[in-house]
Amino acid sequence: MLDKLQSIKEKHLDLEQLLADPNAATDQARFRKLNKEYCDLKEIVKAYDHYSQKKAELDASRQLLKEEVEQEMKDLVQADINELQRQLPELEQHLKVLLLPKEEADSRNVIIEIRAGTGGEEAALFTADLTRMYQRYAEQQGWQYHILHFNESSVPGGFREMTLEVSGNDVYGTMKYESGVHRVQRVPDTETQGRIHTSAVSVAVLPEAEEVDVEIRREDLRFDTYRSGGKGGQNVNKVETAVRITHIPSGIVSACQEQRSQLQNKEMAMQMLRTKLYDIQLAEQQQQRADLRRSMVTTGDRSAKIRTYNYPQSRVTDHRIGFTSHALPQILQGEIQEIINALKMHDQAERLQSELM
Repeated sequence: MLDKLQSIKEKHLDLEQLLADPNAATDQARFRKLNKEYCDLKEIVKAYDHYSQKKAELDASRQLLKEEVEQEMKDLVQADINELQRQLPELEQHLKVLLLPKEEADSRNVIIEIRAGTGGEEAALFTADLTRMYQRYAEQQGWQYHILHFNESSVPGGFREMTLEVSGNDVYGTMKYESGVHRVQRVPDTETQGRIHTSAVSVAVLPEAEEVDVEIRREDLRFDTYRSGGKGGQNVNKVETAVRITHIPSGIVSACQEQRSQLQNKEMAMQMLRTKLYDIQLAEQQQQRADLRRSMVTTGDRSAKIRTYNYPQSRVTDHRIGFTSHALPQILQGEIQEIINALKMHDQAERLQSELM
């Protein structure tokens, strides 16, 4: 492992020198690629330097202990040795996690599809709640988000479905754990007996595809236009600016209504279609690797119940790892980092275990 880390450090230094060259920016595509590789290695190098520093301190302390020093000094040095011996295994474990191969899709932006399931209007209202939760979380991360498509329900403030685009740094690598069925237990406003109802909402987090990822033939597509719904001004509501694209071989449908022109909506709907087809390819690849690594953390099976939001007890439970929090109001305001961190740690532990097998 140390040889690999030293090699990474040398490569990081080479990249730093390449990026410092004034001519490097003339080829923007190459510059972006080099800069991304440099940033990816930076965290590993920083952790390796910290580990090396602590290891050097341990060696120096052990050497000092061999010298003739006063007992009081020996006690202090021994205390330092004990603390460093405690820290080093943790730092080494952190390095092993950083060295795990990254999924190619982790660095991509995402499209999040949120759909009301069982529970009628309560599910539609919870779709709106989850939408706000992800929007607040995106804001906290410094990401950008846009509403691409929505289908309002009959109850005010509810949605049968909502589609968001979220862009930023390593969005899919963070948000992929949100895919699955989210269950809510609460007393609806219309419930006169005070009975708790259980509803469900499905969430699909799809890594955004690029044009080169999937090949789409023009003859395999059917285009439909229609008038947009909701708030958007006279042009949006009176002109057929919304676009629906059907991929005939797969039956997949994508639609966009939020842009002001039909051309813009068509381009965005095509992007969504590419993303859905790419997600199918990605799922097939993950299935091929499933025999090599079985993980409790489900990132692809959207039929699996992954989390329950219990309002009467202000409790949120992630069923994949047994994580429980009683900070439901804060979580619904986008404070989901603690849950995501726990899921990431579990996933990393599973991957490390599979590396040893």
